Amino acid sequence: MSTTTAPAPVAPIATSTRTPDPLRAKRRRKLAQWGFLAPAVVFMLLFFGYPLVRNVVMSFQDYSPSTFFTGKAPFNGFDNWKNVFQNDLFGKALLQTILFTIGSLIGQFCIGLALAVFFTKRFPLNGVLRSLILLPWLVPMVVSGIVWRRILDQDTGVLNSFLGIFGLGDTPWLTSTSMALVSVVLVNIWIGIPFNMVILYGGLQEVPKELYEAAALDGASAWRTFRSITLPLLKPVITVVLVLGFMSTVKILDLILALTDGGPADSTQTLGTLTYQNSFVSLDFGAGAVVGNILILISAVFAVFYLRANRNEGK
Repeated sequence: MSTTTAPAPVAPIATSTRTPDPLRAKRRRKLAQWGFLAPAVVFMLLFFGYPLVRNVVMSFQDYSPSTFFTGKAPFNGFDNWKNVFQNDLFGKALLQTILFTIGSLIGQFCIGLALAVFFTKRFPLNGVLRSLILLPWLVPMVVSGIVWRRILDQDTGVLNSFLGIFGLGDTPWLTSTSMALVSVVLVNIWIGIPFNMVILYGGLQEVPKELYEAAALDGASAWRTFRSITLPLLKPVITVVLVLGFMSTVKILDLILALTDGGPADSTQTLGTLTYQNSFVSLDFGAGAVVGNILILISAVFAVFYLRANRNEGK
């Protein structure tokens, strides 16, 4: 006789009725975000924030070579700032910085834009020529300065040797107080053309071709098309190019040191070279910090313009 047993009742699986806490989840997301940001924040504070604060503090201290041994750099208020502003060389360096920057930006932008428009046309070896034009941008600036110093040498330079064919071979490119700054500007234009060309060429690729076709059907001239279509649509890119060009040009040091070392008779002295002169030649680190802070302030102002240009472009 067989007996059957009823299966034991299965206990129901307990389900959690606990609802997630939105405040706790939000706090976790915030912690995760800060976890990813923390390395970048620490890096910025250590390698950018600390040197900047230290430079500002140094501009109010009597910081001399003996400070490296004694560790003492007493505060002297605004004495460093007064000495810098009362020095005639500061005004001369500031004026020459403005001339150097404006001359470089105008030359680099105009030639770079012309080349960018030229390379939008299709022709054989277009890509090869564009690659070759990038070479001045790829060469270190010190190397470019040394090479151009040999080229512009009054006695043995290649340029004067070539101009001698036309009876113009005795030009003092780097030894004349009236020609030295012009020569430095021309060399810097040569170096900066590729950057302007590349960025502007990329902007030109974004201009719709249909607009040019419509302008051609309406009988618009090449200049009218450039003025009414190309320039307005290229305006955001132009703003970025000019602001970035300004920020990199206003603080140039190595090119001028390689070409003229700030001479002759301080005719190529700029704020960048004046900072170097005060800090590492005269060993007046407080005065060097003052000029460096002025350069930082000028660059920061134009950095704000750059960020606003990017934000407006995004809109």
